Amino acid sequence: MTLPLIVPTRPFAGQRPGTSGLRKKVSVFEQPHYLENFVQSVFDALEGFAGATLVVGGDGRYYNDVAIQTIVRMAAANGFGRILVGQRGILSTPAASCVIRKRGAFGGIILSASHNPGGPDGDFGIKYNAGNGGPAPERITEAIWRRSEAIERYLTLDTADIDLARLGVTSIGAAQVEVFDPVVDHAELMATLFDFAAIGELLRGGAFRMRFDAMHAVTGPYARAIFVERLGAPEASLVDAVPLPDFGGGHPDPNPVYAAALVETMFAPDAPDFGAASDGDGDRNMIVGRNFIVTPSDSLAVLAANAHLVPGYARGLKGIARSMPTSRAADRVAAHLGIACHETPTGWKFFGNLLDAGLATLCGEESAGTGSDHVREKDGVWAVLFWLNVLAARPGESVEAIVRDHWRRFGRDIYSRHDYEGVDVVAANGLIADLRASLGDLPGQRFDRGDGSVARVTLADDFAYTDPVDGSVTTGQGIRVGFDDGSRIVFRLSGTGTEGATLRVYLERFEPDPEKQGVETQEALGPLIAAAERLAGIRGRTGRDRPTVVT
Repeated sequence: MTLPLIVPTRPFAGQRPGTSGLRKKVSVFEQPHYLENFVQSVFDALEGFAGATLVVGGDGRYYNDVAIQTIVRMAAANGFGRILVGQRGILSTPAASCVIRKRGAFGGIILSASHNPGGPDGDFGIKYNAGNGGPAPERITEAIWRRSEAIERYLTLDTADIDLARLGVTSIGAAQVEVFDPVVDHAELMATLFDFAAIGELLRGGAFRMRFDAMHAVTGPYARAIFVERLGAPEASLVDAVPLPDFGGGHPDPNPVYAAALVETMFAPDAPDFGAASDGDGDRNMIVGRNFIVTPSDSLAVLAANAHLVPGYARGLKGIARSMPTSRAADRVAAHLGIACHETPTGWKFFGNLLDAGLATLCGEESAGTGSDHVREKDGVWAVLFWLNVLAARPGESVEAIVRDHWRRFGRDIYSRHDYEGVDVVAANGLIADLRASLGDLPGQRFDRGDGSVARVTLADDFAYTDPVDGSVTTGQGIRVGFDDGSRIVFRLSGTGTEGATLRVYLERFEPDPEKQGVETQEALGPLIAAAERLAGIRGRTGRDRPTVVT
């Protein structure tokens, strides 16, 4: 039997996992010992995994295959008994969660930088998911970071690479390594939740056309297996469905800017009836109707309001959870259904306790993430199937008609996010620090509504969250400014980028009158956009006169 090698090493600064693990440029991960240090820190922070099962896979981006070989050797050297690896290294983030849960794994290592660009000059990422299938809780990520600051050695094996393309089991040291089909378990789970017969009839009927853009990312194989092979959609329904290490040179973020080709198709004279896209690792989604883009916040609310039409959710929802910056559209549905709507910090890990405790069924983030208690990650393919199921159950109604009907019933939360990407870190941190310092002076201040009237600030705080399950407290989650007319502005820095800082500004105004709900979003939010500039001085602070991305 091959004995573990003990390799001396020294700490690297900056290996603290964020809300979605550790993300850096590929060139950073390619440094000798860098990946190994972090992986060993993960294993050193865990207890009780001797002989247990570890799931490994990723989104297929550049360096994915190299990293998997390293992780497999280290997992075997550290005492895992069984290592499950997605064929060709492919495993979407929601599918990884599914496999961890279904196969009783101790946990999993997912290699992805989500919606960030890939390739030799792009980004790479790694995160640990716990035995419930969800992102590691903060107590584990903090333990990983502390260990990374003091690490002095890692364990590995001197063995040949495994063949990632060939299904089957091989031995490495004392461990069994199984290369498995990454699609099967997830596809079987989807079939238990949705009415595949009704969706298949919709997709095969000829009158209804869909377009799914996989953005050369991980969901291509899942889309082909489910939409084409199982549900009968034409092959032409799929676009860019082959995963590529650099995502075809694109930016695998499903929003109107980076999925512009899909938007152009859906706004053309001969547009399909339904369009969708997913991101690098398959956990985000974008829903587009003919000449109509659905915001992620509205999508969560519409799915919750129509959950009774879907077999897996027809018995009712236990609750809804949304991240704080997500619009309050879902809150109105929850109130109508008589269930709780939980407001959490950004980061899917905060939904995990609610789902495990049976306090929520559907969850969503405004950053295009939607999911349910079927796994412990957001799930792009799941969201697309949910929409298709609703469309099949409401024959003759378009995506736009369903959303506008929802607005008539519940009112419209007019909502937008403005992203300022690659901002100087010092400037961005200073902007947030000064906003935080001014919170005590904001209540009572008046701002022009744009119609001759004024709105008065009634709420100004830095969002903090107390977990209702374990009582843990999370602070500093975003500056909230609320007005007496129900509108609000949220400022926060994103933790998903690898260059500079990303300042995100969230703007929301409620419109209950159906006669006024057709207004253009940015026009309707004009007074709030002006108020955000007055509050934060974004132009002067960042040097930007407009956002990089508006969603």
